[in-house]
Amino acid sequence: MSSGNGCQPQALTKPALSETEAAELVDRVFGLKVSWIRPLPSYDDQNFHVRVSRNKDVAEGANEYVLKITNSEDSQEPDLIEVQTQAMMFLSTEGFPAATPYLTKDGNIMSLESGDSGSGNKKYMVRLLTYLPGMPVAKITTNAQILYEIGKLAANLDKALAEKFHHPSAKSLHRSQFIWNLANVPLLDNYIYALGQNKYRAVVEQVIEQFKGKVIPKLSSFRACVNHGDLNDHNILVDSCSDSLENPQYRVSGILDFSDMSYGYYVFEVAIVIMYMMVESTDPLRVGGHVLAGFESVVPLTVEERRALFLLVSGRFAQSLVIAAHTAMQYPENTEYLMITAKTGWKHLMAMFEVGQAAVEEMWFETARAYVDPVPAGQSDG
Repeated sequence: MSSGNGCQPQALTKPALSETEAAELVDRVFGLKVSWIRPLPSYDDQNFHVRVSRNKDVAEGANEYVLKITNSEDSQEPDLIEVQTQAMMFLSTEGFPAATPYLTKDGNIMSLESGDSGSGNKKYMVRLLTYLPGMPVAKITTNAQILYEIGKLAANLDKALAEKFHHPSAKSLHRSQFIWNLANVPLLDNYIYALGQNKYRAVVEQVIEQFKGKVIPKLSSFRACVNHGDLNDHNILVDSCSDSLENPQYRVSGILDFSDMSYGYYVFEVAIVIMYMMVESTDPLRVGGHVLAGFESVVPLTVEERRALFLLVSGRFAQSLVIAAHTAMQYPENTEYLMITAKTGWKHLMAMFEVGQAAVEEMWFETARAYVDPVPAGQSDG
């Protein structure tokens, strides 16, 4: 869930096209006739799931797409949208389940279009992306197997982008004031008033202060890369790859929403994944070990990175909870959607601090170690 270039209130910039207007847009810009359309949930962009009908004369292709209409704020940064889309195309060619764009009638990957009649002079960047199959991780009961796979996927994705992806607009991913970059937890000082005065605010203030003192000074020792930045339980799609009801096995079938991409660090990505996988889990404090094991099977963390992990996960909880409260205060009609993570997020963040950093880290690191060395400590073949 992003929110523009900082904490721009999403209602001021979010497109509001009707289904009819969206269908006409697909026809006019992409030359495809929409046979079925329905809106998809989104934070600050507007998305539609569309099916198209093809004439026999038209070349074969997919019949289902996502029409993505970017908010007017981000639409003013075409280089950023360009590099995000090129990254998706690159990852698809590398075998990742990422969407790819259907070209406009002019042969471009996106088009800047005027908004609906009520939007004044606002312009929105429009893309038509292939529709990916599967169900969001939020809809399944996660288990160790899929948590490990998601961790492994996150590491492989960052590694591929860091080592092989090159684009002239990549510099636009240096988003120093982007509120959702994990390095910017200290910026939450500007929005923390939205929490009021309660026990939650005290914990968030503690997270911010510890982050300033223990994480920020260590950033230069972390290994840099490009982060997806929002691998949450709604942006990862999975499908079943076994028939067992007792022990279901899943594979990742789709990676959605690259709008939070920015330069960051490998350890940021694994922390973000751990936080979002905790949200829906029935055993949230143990989630981190399985995600970490998968991630470290590709990119083992350094000692410094591991030491920062607890505060990085806490920092992402703080970002999600504070920004949701801030935006809900301005737009109370959107409170239910904005508070999706908050429903359990506060409970999990409080639990992390009640159990304590040392005990939580021990759970994570012991679980991760068991994947590498499954023999219990103290036992040997001798």
